[in-house]
Amino acid sequence: MSNTGGPAFPCHPGIENPIYDGMTLRDYFAAKAMQGMLSDPIWRSNNDFGLIAHFAYKMADAMLEARKA
Repeated sequence: MSNTGGPAFPCHPGIENPIYDGMTLRDYFAAKAMQGMLSDPIWRSNNDFGLIAHFAYKMADAMLEARKA
């Protein structure tokens, strides 16, 4: 997936801080989607964390795609 949405929390370079792009917007969206999924007891009882992560990133990709419209 090449569309990451760019940095979610970039820091501008300066004398005291180096250039830091922060997490990608795609990662941020996936984290929020996963947080919502894990608030549901059905998802929370699922021990397949790879599946949960997979669907969180699918949601993030859909959110990035929706931003294009």
